Amino acid sequence: MIKPNRLHPGDKVAIVSLSGGILGEISAKHQLKLGTKRLKSFKLNPVIMPNALKGLKFLQDHPEARAQDLKTAFLDQSIKGIICGIGGDDTYRLLPYLLNDSDFIRAVQTSPKLFTGFSDTTINHLMFYQLGMTSFYGPNFLNDLAELGPVMLPYTKHAFQNFFNNQSPTEIKSSPLWYEERTDFSPSALGTPRIQHFETKGYEVLRGSGKITGALLGGCIDSFYDILAGNRYPDEKPIAEKYHLFPSKEDWQDKILFIETSEERPSPTLYRQMLLKLKEVGVLSAVSAIIVGKPQDNTYYESYKQQLLAVTEDLHTPILFNLNFGHSYPRTIIPYGLKCQINFDRKSVAVIEPWFSD
Repeated sequence: MIKPNRLHPGDKVAIVSLSGGILGEISAKHQLKLGTKRLKSFKLNPVIMPNALKGLKFLQDHPEARAQDLKTAFLDQSIKGIICGIGGDDTYRLLPYLLNDSDFIRAVQTSPKLFTGFSDTTINHLMFYQLGMTSFYGPNFLNDLAELGPVMLPYTKHAFQNFFNNQSPTEIKSSPLWYEERTDFSPSALGTPRIQHFETKGYEVLRGSGKITGALLGGCIDSFYDILAGNRYPDEKPIAEKYHLFPSKEDWQDKILFIETSEERPSPTLYRQMLLKLKEVGVLSAVSAIIVGKPQDNTYYESYKQQLLAVTEDLHTPILFNLNFGHSYPRTIIPYGLKCQINFDRKSVAVIEPWFSD
């Protein structure tokens, strides 16, 4: 994998809206201000890309504008990192504007940049993985930097600071606290802490022992299902197939699969269907282990465990459950394509190579 450089104080970071355009709505103005302030507290210089604030309707109608912002950020040598505004559900519509663009592809492969986001940003991550660049399944602007509480969630802030370091190994520890999703994102919620709970379970071994090492590959299982089953938009599966977005069975061989569920909180029945789809295309039989993110608000926690064990029973796949990545709060960072070691006896996870090229 081609690795980007780490961030340094004073660096410019681009803010992009590659799916939902909520960042440009008046209702999010207070979040835009707060997230920008937090980035500056890291001594970073945020650059809002030209189309990022054009709102929900414009960005829904103009995927080419979203793609242009990403291309512009890669072509601008002064920009060192790219942070997604938020996720969404139609990021696949950017693929024709990016994967048919030789200038964009050349920029990614010759001038890689730190790229972070989660949820349907999974589509962007798979695109970068195809192009050979390490990207980071981690914090985005609205959910993390613009956290409405008095401070950025400490565990997430600590994870974000890894973007400035290049240590190895990097242990991914269980957070001592987890937080409920907010129901109020209005200006009146500014300064109000999230409802928090002590983490009583930590990492749970569903199956497996000893140490397993492999490169990380995964994302939001809902996004995987959308591009593999094609149930959300009629053109999503054909576009994903045309651009070979989903890695082949051979690409998944001996990888460590990381998966998590979206804020839609799929029912256990749908979750089983999603897992079976991954099994059908050969992912589950190819990977060496699975790490699973905590469900948002612990919804269907026990049911998801049962489905995971049932679907993989014949494969005997080692599974570590309840990690802090994806749609639960707080969240850590999972780097695509980098080597990871899971110690099932110690219930520990570590990325065992440097994240960055410098």
